[in-house]
Amino acid sequence: MSVATQSTEIAEKLDLFLRMYRNMLAIRLFETQVNELYTRALMPGLAHLYIGEEAVAVGVCEALKKTDYITSTHRGHGHCLAKGASPDRMFAELLGKEAGYCKGKGGSMHIADPATGNLGANAIVCGSAGIATGAAFSAKRLGTGAVAVCFFGEGALGQGVLYEVMNLAQLYQLPVIYVCENNLYTEYTHFSETTAGDILMRAQAFGLEAAGVDGQDVRAVHEAAHHLVERARHEGRPALLLCNTYRYHGHHVGDINREYYRSKQEEQTWKRERDPIANFGKWLVEQKFTDSAQLDRWHAEIESDMKKAVDFAIAAPYPNPDKVDQDVYA
Repeated sequence: MSVATQSTEIAEKLDLFLRMYRNMLAIRLFETQVNELYTRALMPGLAHLYIGEEAVAVGVCEALKKTDYITSTHRGHGHCLAKGASPDRMFAELLGKEAGYCKGKGGSMHIADPATGNLGANAIVCGSAGIATGAAFSAKRLGTGAVAVCFFGEGALGQGVLYEVMNLAQLYQLPVIYVCENNLYTEYTHFSETTAGDILMRAQAFGLEAAGVDGQDVRAVHEAAHHLVERARHEGRPALLLCNTYRYHGHHVGDINREYYRSKQEEQTWKRERDPIANFGKWLVEQKFTDSAQLDRWHAEIESDMKKAVDFAIAAPYPNPDKVDQDVYA
């Protein structure tokens, strides 16, 4: 390897690391604003915050191309942003405004952005597994080279459709990655009380490659995702990626008192010792890739951008009532 090639690879790696940090921080600050919108009674309905899980969305989506597909969940803001969605249009969608990605008719749990390959969030548990698998089938038949990623929580492991699509994906050798975000709690119940056996072996039983990774380590997530995505892209082989992670907030924004199903000490331990953004930022500084002053500047810049995006959404108009039956398919 020439010195020039090596220098280019180092520069690309550094750019990747800094971009991943900024993207995780953007998701965290976006979700912070979402929580404020709810507490200020400006947002209709509920939202399911992604705070604490940012490394999964960013690590996986940084391994994808714009032309690749994702499908998301009820806790999907992080996936949308990591795949390239604009915060102002995201906030507009949450507030039911016409400027939103679905013209205000999808809300928090049904955001889609085909321009960035986001085929949509889905409020149904495991509801998008078939969509992602179908996208992978289409990509293979058309020879586009695209890969589909299906994000889902560990609660989806109790849904039969997941195993139906894994079976088909292996039979047809489809370029799809099933990404399980195990944040330990299926709503208000620890996953050990709902999920028997070894999660990875469930996928392995169909012949899929299955890998587990620390979902709080964005570098580890990205490395594992990159391997599986390129394998799917060039060999057309499906896989499962299990990311062990944790949500800092409740199941939804209204889930305030959580001590009846998990302790405050547990939450504080994860926040203090396992935070994906703080730990990655510390590592970047230790490696002299940046310094704490730059991290602070990014925080201030992104926080300001998020507040501007919120202001845009608040000021944006609602859809005309005469459009109530347009762009609605179910």
